[in-house]
Amino acid sequence: MQKVLKGLTRFFTKSDVILWLLTIAASVYSLLLINSMQRSSDYSYMTPQILALIIGYIAAIVITLIDYERIAHFWPLLIAVSLGLLLLIFLIGRNVSGTDDTAWITLPGGVSFQPSELVKIFFIITFSKHLQALKDSEMLHSLVGVLSLLIHMGVPVVLIHMQGDDGTALIFIFMFILMAFVGGIQLRYFLIMILLLAAGIPILWAYFLNEEQKNRFTAIFDIDGNALKTYGWQQYQGKVSVASGGLSGTGLGNGPRVASGIVPEQENDFIFTVAGEELGFIGCTLLLFILLLICIKLMIDAMSARDYLGKMICIGVFSMLSLQTVINVGMVLGLLPVIGITLPFFSSGGSSLLSVLVGIGLSQSVCYHKDMAESPHGKLKNNRYKYMTTAHY
Repeated sequence: MQKVLKGLTRFFTKSDVILWLLTIAASVYSLLLINSMQRSSDYSYMTPQILALIIGYIAAIVITLIDYERIAHFWPLLIAVSLGLLLLIFLIGRNVSGTDDTAWITLPGGVSFQPSELVKIFFIITFSKHLQALKDSEMLHSLVGVLSLLIHMGVPVVLIHMQGDDGTALIFIFMFILMAFVGGIQLRYFLIMILLLAAGIPILWAYFLNEEQKNRFTAIFDIDGNALKTYGWQQYQGKVSVASGGLSGTGLGNGPRVASGIVPEQENDFIFTVAGEELGFIGCTLLLFILLLICIKLMIDAMSARDYLGKMICIGVFSMLSLQTVINVGMVLGLLPVIGITLPFFSSGGSSLLSVLVGIGLSQSVCYHKDMAESPHGKLKNNRYKYMTTAHY
């Protein structure tokens, strides 16, 4: 018993306890919201969510105990698995209810799985390793190095776009931008990318976006209300639900709009509307505050990482969670077009939740092993230096 207590004490002492507590708080809050909206459907959303939480936390704990450098050592395998999963979609991919893409596969037992969620985690690891390799070889500021990073990002983005999941593809692009910026890529390359993107917007609009995707963009600028009955219906109802909650909401389990299921996908992309109606402004603020604190802790862990690789892994997880949060809430409030982005921790769906918890495990690994480093003989040794970078211009 003493050994168990000693092991638990060591685990929580070395890992980021506050991040664990915030993660648990977000998970419990999520279950409360999903359980409340459960009454609007005959399908059990709680069962797969609880199962995903159990598997996710076990995975996060196991990953915490493994040195992230050892995980990153297998980057060629992670890239191969990522490409294999994304290509597998074109063979056995399918559409699931509430989506307009074919980015899902069915596992034995009828469980749906979205490979791109797992690929996000693999991308964080392999892209961090890529940045480290360029830095070590002094190619981080070269055009060849930057082009290699673009290819690293471009391959999964193109494959995911071909599956019709442009929302996830956009997250990969934003993760690339933020990780590359923090990683030390010179600002002139970002200026070039911005100019090329601005010049390419008319081409993207004319030749790459279908009519439904265009409608989602124009819906947020609708003035006369014509979009409310068609492609703007979901956002309109979402905003009404959030506004109807007032300051403190109707009470958990008492929201009439939640019970009626009038907001499409309120269990998934629009889970924020459940918090808005039933817990009001206070509930929404609490939800966002928990996610904000999680992101702040990830940044703090990045700054205290023992090396560049650990720092970039934490930045990658931070970028994934922060960007998804901003885009999801922006979608619900009608500030951004609906592009199918889940709210981290809170949206129902095992694939999304597992990727988030595995990401937390990676960040915890960086924190857990921040005072240790691999020796030339393969044994762990103390290493208490901290890594911080300066901006490059």
